[in-house]
Amino acid sequence: MRKTVFLAIILILGSCKNDNDSHAFAKAEQLKISQEFNNWLEAQFQKDLARDPEMQTQMGIKTDYGKWTDISSARDLEDKELAESRLKYLTKEVEEQALEGQDLLSYRLYKREQEQKIADYDYRLYSYPVNQMHGMQSEVPAFLINMHQIASESDALAYIERLKGIQPLFEELTNNLSLRETNGILLPRFVFEKVLKDSRNVITGAPFSDFGDKSTLAADFDEKINKLDLDAQRKEELKAMADEALLQYVMPAYENLITFLTDQQQRATGEDGAWKFPKGAEFYQHALNRTTTTSMTADEIHELGLKEVERIHNEMREIMKQVKFEGTLQDFFKFMRDDDQFYYPDTDAGKKRYLSEAKTKINAMKAKLPELFHTLPEADIIVKAVEPFRESSAGKAFYQQPATDGSRPGTYYANLYDMKAMPTYQMDALAYHEGIPGHHMQIAIAQELDSIPEFRKHSFYTAYVEGWGLYSELIPKEIGFYKDPYSDFGRLAMELWRACRLVVDTGIHSKKWSREEGIEYYMANTPNAESDAIKMVERHIIMPSQATAYKVGMNKILQLRAKALDALGEDFDIKDFHDVVLTNGSLPLSILEELVDEYIENTK
Repeated sequence: MRKTVFLAIILILGSCKNDNDSHAFAKAEQLKISQEFNNWLEAQFQKDLARDPEMQTQMGIKTDYGKWTDISSARDLEDKELAESRLKYLTKEVEEQALEGQDLLSYRLYKREQEQKIADYDYRLYSYPVNQMHGMQSEVPAFLINMHQIASESDALAYIERLKGIQPLFEELTNNLSLRETNGILLPRFVFEKVLKDSRNVITGAPFSDFGDKSTLAADFDEKINKLDLDAQRKEELKAMADEALLQYVMPAYENLITFLTDQQQRATGEDGAWKFPKGAEFYQHALNRTTTTSMTADEIHELGLKEVERIHNEMREIMKQVKFEGTLQDFFKFMRDDDQFYYPDTDAGKKRYLSEAKTKINAMKAKLPELFHTLPEADIIVKAVEPFRESSAGKAFYQQPATDGSRPGTYYANLYDMKAMPTYQMDALAYHEGIPGHHMQIAIAQELDSIPEFRKHSFYTAYVEGWGLYSELIPKEIGFYKDPYSDFGRLAMELWRACRLVVDTGIHSKKWSREEGIEYYMANTPNAESDAIKMVERHIIMPSQATAYKVGMNKILQLRAKALDALGEDFDIKDFHDVVLTNGSLPLSILEELVDEYIENTK
């Protein structure tokens, strides 16, 4: 009997040992697959980085510091073929079922990116490389000014090489514009005047003329050189080299671009929507799917916008009661739009005050972040005015990400070109959206994550990024900010603006609204300045679908938060929820929902 029991024990222990060995082997195999997959992802990221000198600079890498990124049609085809080869590798060589956790999420996201790039190729010409928002005519000098740091003589020489490289870069740019026109895609008529003005601004001043101030690029180069630890003679030699590059390469590049655009301008029309393109309806639906990461149709987005506009109007009427305003909502809009108490003067002192107070608001919010977040960014944020050479055409506010190596902070840009477009009652919401807890929190945290591969730190899903920005306008209210009812009205005005975007973007690109009809809708339904409405409609026109991302993304984040709160009750922690949203990098909304569902189950 004892021998039987002893034998049984030996058999059981042997079985356990075999199970443990089997489990250990399986675990080791899984770790090997995971490591190989992540090594492959890193290799792909480095390959992309090696082909993108401008991204290298954004990340603080100086490998190809004197070069520009290739924008040729041949490069477009290379990108598509590379995406196809990567997709083939993912589907044929990677064992998806062997991946789990972040590895599985990385697999799904990278596969989706390759599929998206392949689908985008058919619509690669459906864009405007020069435009009033982010066209190359202004982005190239802005890149040199804001991204190209000069900490040594070699950095200065690389800057000069980039000045020289603007000429071949712009030759390729005009090729791209010509190819688009051949395929029925020509800049809208209103864009030309703005782009031509930007282009002329860049080549205004010394050394392009013997009078007036230094040109934008010459002034930037001189300022950076003056800070170097070099002898005076060498500094002057470098400045002379930059001036020569500006005259011999930059000026002809811009003059040729101006000549080309002046010619195209003669053939431009007032038809502004994407519907005018070949296969315009298909392109616009593709753009909506890409921007919102949903399958919503133009009609569904339009209707959502109309409903949201009505809801926000009703909330605004409650604020009218708080401040005892007599009249209609449109009367209140006019009061908010016209009364001088809501605007700083259009003077240097007024602009300085605006920037100073924006910094104060961001710092006040920064002190409250531990109440809302477990994870905080290490990168700092600064506030700057948009540079004069592009302020007349740029948007009212935007964010520039920090360098990943910490050499450059994140930047909240406020456009103070027209102070009547920057009411003080919107200052809070604008600072929270572009700065903290908005884009700076989301983008800086993503860049600093150690738990995800590099490609995910630099992915950009518009509905997620802009949805978070708009959601971030609301968060401060929930912890006691916006005590001034006019400031809270400003928050609602910003949300209303995004709701109207759903209506107007789809109106222009799907329902054939004119530019004037879009401007009229904004003026009738928001308190914003007419200059705001004009800029926004013109933005819709040159970036079909982009502006629909904000409200769709915000609504989804709010829906997911409500879902988590309802499911978890007292176990719901806003910090945990925000960690789920922010510590996985940028995500399609459907995948964000899956992660929130997983968080709910794990918490339960």
